Amino acid sequence: PFFKDFVLKPEINPNYIQLRWRDQNSDYEFRAHQLSDGTLRTMVLITLLLQPESDLPTLIVLDEPELGLHPYAINIIASLIHRVSTQTQIMLATQSSTFLDYFEPEQVIVVEHQQGVSAFQRLEPGSLNEWLEEYTLSELWEKNVTGGHPSR
Repeated sequence: PFFKDFVLKPEINPNYIQLRWRDQNSDYEFRAHQLSDGTLRTMVLITLLLQPESDLPTLIVLDEPELGLHPYAINIIASLIHRVSTQTQIMLATQSSTFLDYFEPEQVIVVEHQQGVSAFQRLEPGSLNEWLEEYTLSELWEKNVTGGHPSR
C-alpha cells in the first residue's frame, strides 16, 4: 500500500534482473521473496492489465485472480479487467462470490460437471431479473440459483 517505485538492477549475471521495490517511507529495497503472495500477484496483474493496447495479447486467461488480494485490491483489479476487456478478450475463473459481484450476469459463464464432462452455460439475465431485485449475483450463486455448485 505504500509503494513508491520499482528498482531494476542487473545481477552478477547480466542475463538476469532482480525486481525490487521501494516503499514511500524508506529507501530500503524489497525483493520479491520479502513480499506477500497478494502483493506479488497484484503487481503482476496490474503490470499485465496496464500494458499499452498495442502490446496486449488477443486473449488473457486468469485463474482466480482475486486470491490473496486485499478487498480493495480486488476492486482495482476488477476495474482494470473491465477496462481491458474492451480492448481484448479476457477469460477468467473464480470461486469468489465477492469477485463475482463486480460483473454483470451476461458476462458470467457457469461451468457444471455433467455426465463426466464440463458443460458451459452463459447466465441469462432475463431469467434472473426478479432474483436480482432482491439478491446480488453472489448471493444467487451461494444459494445455487445460478448453478456452478459442486457435484458428487
